[in-house]
Amino acid sequence: MKHSEAEQRAVRAGSVPKTMRAAAIDRFGGPEVLVVRDVPVPKPGAQEVLIALDTAGVGGWDASFRDGSSRSESKRMPLILGVDGAGTVVAAGSRVRRLKVGDRVYAYRYDNPRGGFYAEYVAVPAANAARLPDGLDLLHAGAIPAVALTAQQGIDDALAIKRGETLIVHGASGNVGSLAVQFAKLRGAYVLGSASGADGAAFVRRLGADAVVDGKREDLAAAARSFAPRGVDAILAFVGGKALTRCLDALRKGARVAHPNGIEPAPKKRRGLKLTAYDGEPGVRQFERLARAIEGAELKIPIAQSFELSEAARAHERLAQGHTLGKIVLRIRAG
Repeated sequence: MKHSEAEQRAVRAGSVPKTMRAAAIDRFGGPEVLVVRDVPVPKPGAQEVLIALDTAGVGGWDASFRDGSSRSESKRMPLILGVDGAGTVVAAGSRVRRLKVGDRVYAYRYDNPRGGFYAEYVAVPAANAARLPDGLDLLHAGAIPAVALTAQQGIDDALAIKRGETLIVHGASGNVGSLAVQFAKLRGAYVLGSASGADGAAFVRRLGADAVVDGKREDLAAAARSFAPRGVDAILAFVGGKALTRCLDALRKGARVAHPNGIEPAPKKRRGLKLTAYDGEPGVRQFERLARAIEGAELKIPIAQSFELSEAARAHERLAQGHTLGKIVLRIRAG
């Protein structure tokens, strides 16, 4: 894969500076507390890689760290936000063998103690990064590590979806749900996607769902019974609440329900249903499996809007507006 001129400059020996620009907070609050400043470039440890970032994903977890509703393990300020992104390896620790300088990679580490991904450089354990799957560029790769791992592990691990099964992806127009629909179709499932609004329903239909219901205007339980008259085999939920509770009534006995930890309110246990809460986990094996799924599904990765690093506060303002069909990203190296 040909590297851009900017990337070639970034990987030359001795080209890593001592300081970098990063979007960080020194107090909790609204988007206005997110300010770009100069901070030291982290030095990778023996099992870490240093990545010159091209793109960073922007997600709800970032907003929760910014406003203090989720507390970082790091007690130090300024706190650099961001849990995932993509770029080029510019340094590797002495014990790193799988990745090398010059590799294009995407990476995910939640609450990274070395600093987040809203920065020109990030240091992460090599196991938390992987070379880009075939056909994936840095822009789209940087948008998906956290959401794609969560979606794929929900389909393949938490639910173990099999060909011919019926599945409801609840919250299918969201960032994780939109990828889960595609991974479920890769496994040969019949998918009913619940979406938010008419535009959300059209969006999910374009991603390949067999049937779509607008959760704002239509009866999800009735749609589910029509979709699978003998009962739905499984639900992968990315949204909690009353609509999900009603949706559970359409499940057959022995059906499975899975959701990532953190959705509120989470569904309650029911007799005759298997309920699984899980987290999307990074790792060498996990990234290898994800790459196969991305390539097999010919994954569509919608980008709702991109902002430059200096516009990180604006990106959070857009995030707060809600109803984004696709991912919001930061372009760290504009141009």
